[in-house]
Amino acid sequence: MANQPSVEPASLTRGHAKVIFASSLGTVFEWYDFYLYGSLAAIIAQQYFTALNPTSGFIFALLAFAAGFAVRPFGALLFGRIGDMIGRKYTFLVTIVIMGLSTFLVGVLPNYATIGVAAPIILITLRLLQGLALGGEYGGAATYVAEHAPHGKRGLYTSFIQTTATLGLFLSLLVILGCRYAFGPEAFEAWAWRIPFLLSFVLLMVSVWIRMQLSESPLFQQMKDEGTLSKAPLTESFLTKNSRIVILALLGATAGQAVVWYAGQFYALFFITQTLKIEATSANLMIAAALAIGTPFFVLFGWLSDKVGRKPIIMAGCLLAALTYFPIFKALTHYGNPAIETAALSSPVVVIADPSTCSFQFNPVGTSQFTSSCDIAKSALARSGTPYSNESATTGTPATVKVGSHSIAAYDASSLGEAEAAAEQKRFRSELDGVMSRAGYPSRADPAQINKPMLIALLSILVIYVTMVYGPIAAWLVELFPTRIRYTSMSLPYHIGNGWFGGFLPTIAFAMVAATGNIYQGLWYPVIIALMTLVIGTLFLPETRDVDISR
Repeated sequence: MANQPSVEPASLTRGHAKVIFASSLGTVFEWYDFYLYGSLAAIIAQQYFTALNPTSGFIFALLAFAAGFAVRPFGALLFGRIGDMIGRKYTFLVTIVIMGLSTFLVGVLPNYATIGVAAPIILITLRLLQGLALGGEYGGAATYVAEHAPHGKRGLYTSFIQTTATLGLFLSLLVILGCRYAFGPEAFEAWAWRIPFLLSFVLLMVSVWIRMQLSESPLFQQMKDEGTLSKAPLTESFLTKNSRIVILALLGATAGQAVVWYAGQFYALFFITQTLKIEATSANLMIAAALAIGTPFFVLFGWLSDKVGRKPIIMAGCLLAALTYFPIFKALTHYGNPAIETAALSSPVVVIADPSTCSFQFNPVGTSQFTSSCDIAKSALARSGTPYSNESATTGTPATVKVGSHSIAAYDASSLGEAEAAAEQKRFRSELDGVMSRAGYPSRADPAQINKPMLIALLSILVIYVTMVYGPIAAWLVELFPTRIRYTSMSLPYHIGNGWFGGFLPTIAFAMVAATGNIYQGLWYPVIIALMTLVIGTLFLPETRDVDISR
């Protein structure tokens, strides 16, 4: 391999700047569309999953969000094949239209109260279409930009594409905050939450017009002119020796990158709103501030990867995340809602129950009924974001919730009529809320006790970890695969990593917390996956910054 030429974050040619801008703007819009749902998951749960209990409803809303991630690998296969056979430009024109229309339709979809079970079915269908489109979008945009980039600047050029996911989230948060401010919290939760989805139609028109001005990738056009395009990109990608690199790229690069990304942006937002009970507008503003601070580091680490390599930066990000997630999230609690921390120390909550009566309350289809006294006690605590521990009771003993020295008897609803169950529920929740309040457990975070500068600093650190693993990843993936099957080969490991390992992180983490009562339990998932990527990527994946990608 040739030595890497000296690289500076220097002037881009006018043509290259146009390619980067057009590709990035369209991708920002697609991520904006995709993230609207994640940011509004709690409201969407109220609108479309009202037939479920609050805990199941929120998990179902997160799963509907994750449904878009679940199908992303299939979108990668579908559109990757088209992109390697027909062209990069026209493929990601199709993906942006599908994404934009699906998002717009969410904005006009009637809720559960209006059309019943059809509402969540249609919603999830639209999410699946969004996921398919996004599965084809990223690989096309990253490949398109990289194939225009001069040797020695691929990390820098593709790093602008890497900013688009965070910029899309940032834009979605700003639009949501603007609508909340303009219409007020009650109107926003009732109907104005639809406005950010409806605005996507305008953005779609602008993005399509801009992308229509682009020409085809020069490397793809050269292969097309020479008649050397792949006739079977799926076979060449996954049924030849190339499949080994695909698997290593997944386990040794994108899986760890994905969990660091989603833990640093999405799970952090869920944690400070659902667990720490910080008011949504304040939480979104702090996340937006952290994103504004951290976003330039995408370009910095992309540029740096042209000098020192892709692998060292990504592996360092995985290592730092694994080592520091627990102390950072505990610090978020300390500075975001110290009353939870104080109350948990002075009056710890314990659920004392017969283990055989306790269910794992992961009910995505909403058909199961959790009626045992153990399930009712844990459900109430999980909904309130209260940390608790578990203690076994003798067989057949009804569950009790012990808060410090006080005990509240839960009830078994399986043998009660509807009226009796409603009365018992009111009694139990009233007693529990009273004892929890006297023990110092807050119903929401006290604004006077929130240390916003420290929270923004901690959230910014999480975002910088994201930039370390995500900034150089596009260049690394592009360089691992040959031009004739690049779109297909790089898209699948990227979207399995980000669609499955990353996309399901909030749902898995939430269920782990609900099962154990430990508000930090869900962090084990990203920590273990990041460490797996660190080991596999370090030992088995090559450094690629000096690779010639023209063939």
